[in-house]
Amino acid sequence: MMQEPDLKMFLYFSELQGRSVVDAEGRTVGKLADLKVRLGELFPKVTSVVVRKRRGRKLAALDWDDVDSLDGILMTLKPGAEDRLGPVSVSNEEILLREDLLDKQVVDTFGSKIERVNDIHLIIVNRDLRTVHVDFGARGILRRLGWLKAFDRLTGWLFAYTLPEKMISWKYVQPLASDPKRNLKLNVTLRKLHELHPSDIADIIEELDQANRSSVFKMLDLETAAETLQEIDPKLQLSLLETTSDEKLSDILEEMEPDEATDILADLPEEKKQRFIRTMEKPYRQSVEALLRYEEGTAGSIMTKDFIALPREATIGAATEEFKRSSHPLETVAYIYIIDEGKRPLGVITLRHLLLCSREETLGKLMNPHLIKAGVEDDLGTVAELFTKYQFIEIPVVDGEDVLQGIITLQDIVKAKPEELQA
Repeated sequence: MMQEPDLKMFLYFSELQGRSVVDAEGRTVGKLADLKVRLGELFPKVTSVVVRKRRGRKLAALDWDDVDSLDGILMTLKPGAEDRLGPVSVSNEEILLREDLLDKQVVDTFGSKIERVNDIHLIIVNRDLRTVHVDFGARGILRRLGWLKAFDRLTGWLFAYTLPEKMISWKYVQPLASDPKRNLKLNVTLRKLHELHPSDIADIIEELDQANRSSVFKMLDLETAAETLQEIDPKLQLSLLETTSDEKLSDILEEMEPDEATDILADLPEEKKQRFIRTMEKPYRQSVEALLRYEEGTAGSIMTKDFIALPREATIGAATEEFKRSSHPLETVAYIYIIDEGKRPLGVITLRHLLLCSREETLGKLMNPHLIKAGVEDDLGTVAELFTKYQFIEIPVVDGEDVLQGIITLQDIVKAKPEELQA
């Protein structure tokens, strides 16, 4: 029977699907095919029942208020309810549990992976039927197959083990985009998506189909989108870029280091590439254009211009202040380069010098003059060999006149030539 007020009963959608629907006289109307819920509440209420009619096998819907009781394998309707069966219609604020959620992919941002909805946990309270959990576990599959009780008996007898539940509260299920019905299956969040590490977000995006991949990417803030794009398989980067507006893509690229943005721009058609470059702020644009001049696969094509270089007469105190002012990524300022008037590198000091040496000491006196350098036209295999041989975390890059043009970090070469570093 339907529960009395203040009483609660838990059940699963799989236990209701296919249940016989009968009128007040016990005559068969059809079988329960789906349930419609309205989004917006913490635990959304079922508003309609979708019935597959006995004659014609067509789907029809009626209000949940027309249900009198759930008893055993039957759903019994109130008197005259069968005459109120009408067409199935779903607004943007509603979803059908079977059609829109069951067996669909969702993003579990707590576990940073793609899950599939195997069942939906419901509760009857005060005669209302509400959704309370999404079931990701194997128990949901076994329950739908009708094997769960036998499986529990077998594992309990053989191993004294019960397969655990794997469910997430419905309060964490929220739409990702403006159309909640279409995008609900993308978001089961125990934490906000942008709080994940970009590598985890990239893994999630790579597992989704094209439409859902684009939807998730568009929801990221600029900084997170930039970091995530750099972690995504290059084969998928282009497809994401093609679904991103020019204005937003320009903003995303400017969040990246110039060398990273250059890698992405290099794969774009020339017309589109130049259009993005023209929208960039002048200093950033100049850095990108300088890097794009180098042929792909050379040291110049992957180097970054984020480094610190000072004259030999500068002091440790001046170098320390320059380091404090720098906004460059930490991996690019592990070394400080000493240059002459022509910007040719003379030597190098490390952050250790900033910590241990007197502020009055000059860099020229403390520097290590034995520099290992790469040329802007050197191929990446040659650069990788330098990293493997000397175990540096970054290497300066010079042009044909020995002028310092940039640096390559270990992270850069690992991304570009990982196979060369496995020896």
